[in-house]
Amino acid sequence: MTNRAPLAGIKVVDFSRVLAGPHCTRALSDLGADVIKIEPPRGDISRYALPGDEIASMSHYYIQQNVGKRNISIDLNFPEGREVVRRMCDSADIIVENFRAGTLKFFGLDYESVATRNPKVVYASISGYGQGSALSHRSAYAPTVHAESGFVGGMIDHLGDDLTVKRHDAYSHADIYTGLEAIIGILAALHHRNRTGEGQYVDIAMAATMLAVNERVHADLSDADLGGEPAALGPADSPFFKTSYGDVITIATSVVSSLTFPNYIAAMRRPDLASDPRFATPAARRKNLDALCQIIQQWILSFATAGELDAQLDEVKLAFGVVRSVKDFAGSDWVKWWGAIEEVTDRRGKAVRIPGKPWHFSKTPLAAAREAAYRGEHNVEVMKEYGYSDQEIAALTNSGVLLTNVPPRPSPLTEASPPPDNGDVLKQAS
Repeated sequence: MTNRAPLAGIKVVDFSRVLAGPHCTRALSDLGADVIKIEPPRGDISRYALPGDEIASMSHYYIQQNVGKRNISIDLNFPEGREVVRRMCDSADIIVENFRAGTLKFFGLDYESVATRNPKVVYASISGYGQGSALSHRSAYAPTVHAESGFVGGMIDHLGDDLTVKRHDAYSHADIYTGLEAIIGILAALHHRNRTGEGQYVDIAMAATMLAVNERVHADLSDADLGGEPAALGPADSPFFKTSYGDVITIATSVVSSLTFPNYIAAMRRPDLASDPRFATPAARRKNLDALCQIIQQWILSFATAGELDAQLDEVKLAFGVVRSVKDFAGSDWVKWWGAIEEVTDRRGKAVRIPGKPWHFSKTPLAAAREAAYRGEHNVEVMKEYGYSDQEIAALTNSGVLLTNVPPRPSPLTEASPPPDNGDVLKQAS
């Protein structure tokens, strides 16, 4: 079947590892681009995460971020290895990397070097703090960028600052959001190139991303006295309630805000609460929040079914959601209808369930997810596409430039302090 996906025909060289870059390039692959992942001899460290198959170096984490990509494993410490990758970059439409700033310059694979030979390339660098700042030298991982950018501070302000319970949440927001912002920048630059023939460099910083995706920055930087009103139309004040039929729900609207408190009393048919001195002002409602939520809780318990509750809340445009686990949601009729979960093989006989695609296109349908590649699985296939003969490929393999073996699991010391050989001076930014 002919590839009719939106990015069909686009070639991507992917130097990225772990999460921010791979999440970006997985989306490009899902959208139809031909993504070739370049792995160093020891491979992407995320191959060794759990759960997964340690022998095959194929973790579920790695599979989720790398399905559909082709893979070559090459040692850039060899001049011959660098020349192979330069040849690939010569015809690339897009290049993505997420190493520490300046890392690829060491190998002559930075934007300036590549653009000399391929001026139409769109080259994207994902890092913690950008490519030329005083912080560019620092390693950047999601928890550290969350801390630096105010994300953790905001969460602690909301949940409390007891040091005995202070902890990060479970998700790498900075990596995922920055990967998505990188896609936006890449596609914008690709559009510019298609209009003008001019490629360009796209520099994406995790720290800037965490500000860009924070809809409350304007409030955090304001000295306004709001008199008890919530600072923004955000989720922080959305309450939770139990239902009579066993669900726990959250309503996506503050009971404190003067904009939305009237919706609650209208839904409950309780206009008297507007004149109750405990609830007459935002400050009073915040002071008496437990009492107000108890009134709402008792009202919600009066509904026998979700349908009845939904109808009453929808009447005043209050939206609610049931608190579910990922596994429960993945088994829902809606997820099946959308195709929001896909199954791929772990290459060892087991199915791995991963997120499907968040887009449906009416004119350019997308293919089902393809399996993730072993390290170096496509060495021969890709090398032939770039004009290498069987004899040249064999020579590069025999000399250690190309690798296809399954690597051993790195020790914790090796993971933390990779030596400057075997291509592992390519230390990822995230």
